Order: sequence, then structure tokens, then C-alpha cells
Amino acid sequence: MASLSAARRLVVKIGSALLVDRDSGNLRAGWLRALAQDVAMIKARGTDVILVSSGSIALGRSALALPAGTLPLEQSQAAAAVGQIRLARAYEEVLAPHGLTAAQVLLTLEDSADRRRYLNSRATMEQLLRLGTVPIVNENDTVATDEIRFGDNDRLAAQIAVTVGADVLVLLSDVDGFYSGDPRGDASATRFDVIDRITPDIEAMAGDVGSGLSKGGMKTKLMAAKTATGAGCAMAITEGSAMRPLSALEAGAPATWFSPQGDPQAARKRWISAMKPKGEIRVDAGAARALAQGNSLLPAGVTKVLGVFGRGDLVVIAGPEGALGQGLVRYTSTEAEAIKGRHSSDIEDVLGYPGRAALVHRDDMVM
Repeated sequence: MASLSAARRLVVKIGSALLVDRDSGNLRAGWLRALAQDVAMIKARGTDVILVSSGSIALGRSALALPAGTLPLEQSQAAAAVGQIRLARAYEEVLAPHGLTAAQVLLTLEDSADRRRYLNSRATMEQLLRLGTVPIVNENDTVATDEIRFGDNDRLAAQIAVTVGADVLVLLSDVDGFYSGDPRGDASATRFDVIDRITPDIEAMAGDVGSGLSKGGMKTKLMAAKTATGAGCAMAITEGSAMRPLSALEAGAPATWFSPQGDPQAARKRWISAMKPKGEIRVDAGAARALAQGNSLLPAGVTKVLGVFGRGDLVVIAGPEGALGQGLVRYTSTEAEAIKGRHSSDIEDVLGYPGRAALVHRDDMVM
């Protein structure tokens, strides 16, 4: 079984029903402070932590005195705009006493579907983690529509786990795992401790179990599990309303663990390897040696740019002796041609705007 204590990079999804009191519409401040204690404990042992948090619409609905029930899209967007400020401030206030800096990241489905936006999102998240922050991720409900929205933060959390190469994803929910039926209406329903593979029989057991504040049911959680485990990330569903729910999970609280299918880095390399190259970048012997040692590809070592490609496209990387590998490029072919052979410090002078130091980052490369 996967272990939370052994996680190198952890993503935690927090539902609206845990953050916001159903009756008053107010933030459950005491619960959030206790969660911050867990985050600080996990961060202290060297684990990266990313929180995918619902709650902006629920908080904004209360502040704007909007009625209960399903809101029209424009009212949901307005509520998100008001609630997101409150949500971000709440996280900042509970993390600060532990010496932790909160960072807000708002995304839409298009940000993961488009390779250029995906690479930008990944680079930003990696930098935030390197700087020691705790990114607080939410769907950008102020602009998302039914056509582009994730639809539920379970799916968003799984996409984030894949994007950052997390090895553990925890869905803090209002149920303590995956059951053979709805435990609220079926006394014979039993919880699975571990699911090694999501079979058609497992899928058939999923219902639309959800609370009045959250939009997600077990079907979306299974979708999240498929996405996460397929990328080498273990996933747990556990009941999160207790104080310090992550500590409780470590101590053996009831949960369902979905086993990962391989390793996050290996899964990402397979994904890159399966793509079709759009161009080729040739490098000198010095760059070829640096790449063999696990370094990123910098513009200084580039001797030739072939083909027409955009940011996020796959390119072949070749040295004097032939093909070395392939990777997702961070510049267009026009930009790459302009900066080839130049030092990274010259990029802004050449292009007229600042850019990333690496032409192809080592994390986006298969050699």
C-alpha cells in the first residue's frame, strides 16, 4: 500500500463541504488552522505540498447573500470572484504562523489541454515549489464556462498531480473511501482498503454520491484515480472533516488507496516518447556532453534549428554523432533560431522580452 509519510511530492484536494459550514456559509477556520499544522509537519520533512482547494463559490455565495441551490453561470462567476479573495487570504493567514508562504494559482481545463499553457503551468509550479511555497490551486471559476471547466476539483487535483509529477494524491472528502454501494442508503455496502486496478466492475459501483456544497461524486473520483494512477501517482480517498485529517490518514484512518501504475517520471517519459516531433534542434559536442550528464538544453549549445514548431511542441535533439533524444521545446522555431548560440543572459536583448533560460528543460526531455 502507498504511504503518505514516504511521499516526495503530495497533492491534497479539499472540498467545499470541508471548508465551508453548510448552515452559516462561513469558513471553518478552526479546521483550516488544523490542516495548516499538518501541512507544516509534512513540509518540515522535505515533502512538497500542493493544495487544490474548492470553496471560492461557497464563500462568495454567502458574502453576496445569493440563494441556495444551483446558481446561474454568471452568478457562480461573480461569487467566485468575491470568494476567491477570502479563500486566498484564509490560507495565507493559517500558513504564515508556520513560516510558510501561500501562492495562488488559478487554472482552467484549457491550461492542461494546450501544451504551451501546460508547460507554462508546470514551470510556474516547479518554481513555486523550489522557492518553498505552498501553492493553493483552484479552477478559475470567474472565467471558466461549461465548455472549458474541469467540472470538479477532483479532476483538477489529478491533473495537477500529473503536471507536477506527484507521487501521492489525497482527496479529502465527506466519505471515508470507495464503497461497493452508497453507504448512506445501502447497509451492505463495504469499503475497499486498496484498489490495485480500476475494472469495469469497480466503475459500475460508482454512484453520484456528493454533498449539498460540493459538485463531485464517486464517478469523478474514479476519473481522478484513473488519471493519477496512470501517471504513476498513488491516490487516497478519506474522510476529511476531523481535525488534522492528514495526520489521521498517516495514523491509519479509514481510506481507500488506489495503487499507482508505475513511476511518475517513467510515465511522463512515456508520454513524451509517444508524441510526434515537429522539428529538430542540433547541438555541438559540448552541449551533447552536458545533456548526457542530465542537464537542460541551453541556447548556447545550439548550432542549427530545423522545421517549424511552436512552444510546447516536441523536437528531436541531435548532436554531431546523431540523435540524442527528444523533448518539449520552450520557444518557437523563430525564437530558437534567433537565440541559438547565445548565452541565456542574452535572451532578453535578442528577443526584446525575458524568456526561460533553457530551450528544452531536462524534465521535459527523453534521452
